[in-house]
Amino acid sequence: MSTRIPATTTHSDAEATRAVVREFLAARSAGDTGRLVALFADEVDWLLADNPAVPWIRPRSTAAECAAQFTELMEHTVPEDARASVGAFLVDGKDAVLMGHLSGTVRATGRSFQGPFALRLTVEGGRITRHHLYENSLSIAEACAAP
Repeated sequence: MSTRIPATTTHSDAEATRAVVREFLAARSAGDTGRLVALFADEVDWLLADNPAVPWIRPRSTAAECAAQFTELMEHTVPEDARASVGAFLVDGKDAVLMGHLSGTVRATGRSFQGPFALRLTVEGGRITRHHLYENSLSIAEACAAP
């Protein structure tokens, strides 16, 4: 018995998604919050496990709030120590998944964090409508805690 999964997306959806995600990564790398605001939809399905010990991790839903996460992250960490590498960049129609490794140092404590991450993004109408980030939240919370 063979099961066929119908194609529900087009090649052009995947190309558009890949282009927006690349633009997102470039804007993040450049610290360009104006470009980030433009890339996020007016309302975003944002998921990042709430962690009261980490000041930059909180619920968000608007383009401005989502873009501000980068600024808040830079305020609380040492920019020179921030590292992120992407090992996989998968696109299926409007959905993209990035997998890799991140690390950094919390400014207030001088403590480091690191671990793998997975980021799921959905692009609709040229804008990011879903941003779900899965990361080593325990390592980040421990780095935020006073020694």
